[in-house]
Amino acid sequence: MKINRKLTIFSWSMYDFANTIFAMNVISLYFALWVTVDMKGEDILYSWALSGSMLLAAISSPIMGAISDRLGRRMPFLMFFTLICCAFTALIGLVNRLVLGLLFFAIANFCYQTAAIFYNALLPEISDKGQTGRVSGYGVSLGYCGTIAGLLLVRPFVLRYGRQAAFVPTAILFLLFSLPCFLFVKDRLVKRIDKFGIRIIDSFRKVKETFIHIREYPALFNFLIAAFITLNAINTLIVFMSVYTKKVMGFTDHEIIAFYIISTVFAILSSFVTGFITDRFGSKRTLSIVLGVWCISILLVVISFSKTAFWVVGPLVGICLGATWTSARALVVDLSPPQMVGEVFGFYGLVGKSASIIGPLIWGVCVWGFGFLGILKYRLAILSLLPFLVMGFIILQKVPDSIQGAMAGDEPRPS
Repeated sequence: MKINRKLTIFSWSMYDFANTIFAMNVISLYFALWVTVDMKGEDILYSWALSGSMLLAAISSPIMGAISDRLGRRMPFLMFFTLICCAFTALIGLVNRLVLGLLFFAIANFCYQTAAIFYNALLPEISDKGQTGRVSGYGVSLGYCGTIAGLLLVRPFVLRYGRQAAFVPTAILFLLFSLPCFLFVKDRLVKRIDKFGIRIIDSFRKVKETFIHIREYPALFNFLIAAFITLNAINTLIVFMSVYTKKVMGFTDHEIIAFYIISTVFAILSSFVTGFITDRFGSKRTLSIVLGVWCISILLVVISFSKTAFWVVGPLVGICLGATWTSARALVVDLSPPQMVGEVFGFYGLVGKSASIIGPLIWGVCVWGFGFLGILKYRLAILSLLPFLVMGFIILQKVPDSIQGAMAGDEPRPS
């Protein structure tokens, strides 16, 4: 691999490092606590801001992906939405009104989710054939490094000035670590933009056609269904794991942070190793195995009644997370026609973001419905995620290993 190729891959991966700082410090940790504890707001307010921004991102994802395909550009969109995200993240730290904080968060999260479409669509452009899984693994590994870095670098500000002090440093770190990607990653095939408006209209038309004729792509159709079902479980577990560790396992705040860091270390190792495994054995086969391990992990979470046992479950969940993102992203590339990569990642984003709306809702209904059972309601809520993983695994077996297999009409090979 040439030096300039290594620099491009490293720079691309650094964006994973950067955006997970936002994901951890804003979405998963400090903003929810700022809303519910510092500003005395109801939990439902954060849910509405999160779900609303995710819904808008989900609706726009296919359009954004198709536009980037038509223009042959990813980087301008990636830079634009990242800059807006950083700006509004910083603004959260400068306001003292809950309504403004919720509005700024919704805008920042929308831009964060949208930027990921263009970032993912760069994967086939910066990786050589047969190395997609490996390069994807590099990005996910560095992303989890960003999780740890974000926790450690921002925590001193929070300890001294309070939770609201987390947002400005998070915005700065997000932007700072995104710079290598902005500077050293270039669009490989940039098309001439003679009639910009016509290309935008064509993008809307193409998305409409894809929605209508999606069943003509059975491999992609089945994969997107499988992804939607499984991500309902995975995304929900990510959002509510801190609640579970706090209320069910009795972890202190310091223990929760240590729990996240240790689990993230295993996610880093898993992402790196899974990249090589994916290239060796195939993305579909690897993802199938990972879903099987997810099922085991869910059961272990439910039956863990001591902190000691739960300290074992955390690293296993971390392994599953790293392996899931690495192998799934590679499978999207394997199943996508080259001229539709951005659009397919847009639909993949639509699936993931939709699951981030429905999954938490299912959790909330389950916790509310079994409220009379006390702490046991949380274990039942975790257990309710298992059927989603099982159904997703079954549907995934209908998916061929690659777009070539789908076009040739090959039967899926046993995984």
